[in-house]
Amino acid sequence: MGFFARLFKKKPKNDKYQMGLHKSKQSFDNLKKLLDESHDINDDLFDAIEDLLISADIGVETVLHFTNELRKEVEHQKFSQPSEISSIIVDKLFEIYLKDEFVDTTLKYVEGDVNVYLFVGVNGVGKTTTIGKLAKQYKDQGKKVLMVAGDTFRAGAIEQLREWSLRAKVDFFSKEAQTDPSSVIFEALNKAKNENYDLVLIDTAGRLQNKINLMNELSKMKRVIEKVIPEGANETLLVIDATTGQNGMNQAQVFNEATDLSGIVLTKLDGTAKGGIVLAIRHLYNLPIKYVGLGEKIDDLVPFDIEDYIYNLFKGFF
Repeated sequence: MGFFARLFKKKPKNDKYQMGLHKSKQSFDNLKKLLDESHDINDDLFDAIEDLLISADIGVETVLHFTNELRKEVEHQKFSQPSEISSIIVDKLFEIYLKDEFVDTTLKYVEGDVNVYLFVGVNGVGKTTTIGKLAKQYKDQGKKVLMVAGDTFRAGAIEQLREWSLRAKVDFFSKEAQTDPSSVIFEALNKAKNENYDLVLIDTAGRLQNKINLMNELSKMKRVIEKVIPEGANETLLVIDATTGQNGMNQAQVFNEATDLSGIVLTKLDGTAKGGIVLAIRHLYNLPIKYVGLGEKIDDLVPFDIEDYIYNLFKGFF
């Protein structure tokens, strides 16, 4: 049984996706319209499918891979009517994300240890907000949480994170502006270890410098974390603003080359009609989407679920 058949027989797990993906769904509604109005399966149809998926920000390379796989399947199953290929489109998009693997989207957390999540990404993508929302969620689970202001260079970054710590009702650690970020992290982790914190959330500077400087800075942070916590960070998460489209893809490439990312947090997915960036990131960089932002409220940052994502993009498609 294909993914399409399984998915549309079951109820989605999280209804936040329905509202959060309503803009992105428009692109896929246009795909349904294209299939309904087409009379033949031919090169023109495949070209039109490519154009629609590229407009949804799935990315040229990923779209070309997808349509190549779609052509093979259509030829293999000898489909003749455009309406017959709807379920194959869903199955193939699902396969692009899974890549025949079990994709674990949960954040790694070890009970009884000091867990460390390091957040990286350029300015303005929602790193601080993401940290604040996650801090609140873990606090509500009864965890002892410490937020660390590792962005010591941007004006207002420390105070912005402090404000979120107050809203989330968790502890906060910072040093003076312009302090070496690695020394801030070193002191914060020693505090966390000595005072039995469950979780440390570390903000970092969002400067997208040249790649060499970025690599050096992130490598230094990694070494400092491992000095205090030999296992290193449980997660190194790249935060990307979904509304930036291909610019977000460029950020994923640079940071993926600069450090060992464990996953992506995709913010503002509710604010874009181009939600296909989820599939492009997974296909090109083999990185799982761990969390997505589907609104402004504190509980609108939710674990990513590929089934809920696909279901709500194609709801009403069949």
